[in-house]
Amino acid sequence: MVSLAQLWLPIVVSTVLVFFASAGLHMMLKFWHRPDCMPFSNEDEVRAAIRKGGGAGPGIYLMPYCKPEDMKKPEMAQKFVDGPVAFVLLRASGPMKMGASLGTWLLFCLLVSLFVAYLAGVTLAPGSDHAAVFRVAAVAALMGHAFGPLPNGIWWGHPWKSVFKHVIDGVVYALIVGAIFAWWWPK
Repeated sequence: MVSLAQLWLPIVVSTVLVFFASAGLHMMLKFWHRPDCMPFSNEDEVRAAIRKGGGAGPGIYLMPYCKPEDMKKPEMAQKFVDGPVAFVLLRASGPMKMGASLGTWLLFCLLVSLFVAYLAGVTLAPGSDHAAVFRVAAVAALMGHAFGPLPNGIWWGHPWKSVFKHVIDGVVYALIVGAIFAWWWPK
C-alpha cells in the first residue's frame, strides 16, 4: 500500500498540468469548444422576455414546464410538439467571475487526483511496474474527468458533439494524470 503522503508530488503536479491542459484546450484551441454555444438570433428580445417574466433568478428552468401528472394531457403534449423544448440555465446577473470558476476547477482537478492517488495507493505497491501504475491511475482519472459529461447528453439535452468533445478532453486529462503517477510512483 502507498499512502497519500507518499503521493503528494504526483497529486500536485497532475492537478496543475490538467489545469493548464484544460486552459489550452479551451483558450488556445478556439475551434474546439467555442462552437458549443450559440447565440439566439433575437437575443435582446429573449433577454427582455426573461426579465419581464418576473424576476427569474439563477436556476435551471424547463420549457415547457410540466408536472409528471400533466404529461398525458393533450394540451401539454402539444406544447412539446410545438416547441421549443428547452432547459435554460440562468446564472446570477453581473460579470463572469472567472477567478472563482478557475479556483473551483482547480479544486476539482485536485479532488480527482486525490481519489486517483487513493485508488492507486490501495491497489498497487511501492515499486510497481510503471505500466500498471499508468493503467490504474489513468482509468481512475478517466472516471473523474471523462464520464461526467455523459449525463448532460442523456438527461439535459446537451448536443452529443459537445458532450464527446468534453469526453475527449477528459481522456487527455486522464492520460496526463496516468503519466505523472507512473513517472513519480514510489520505488
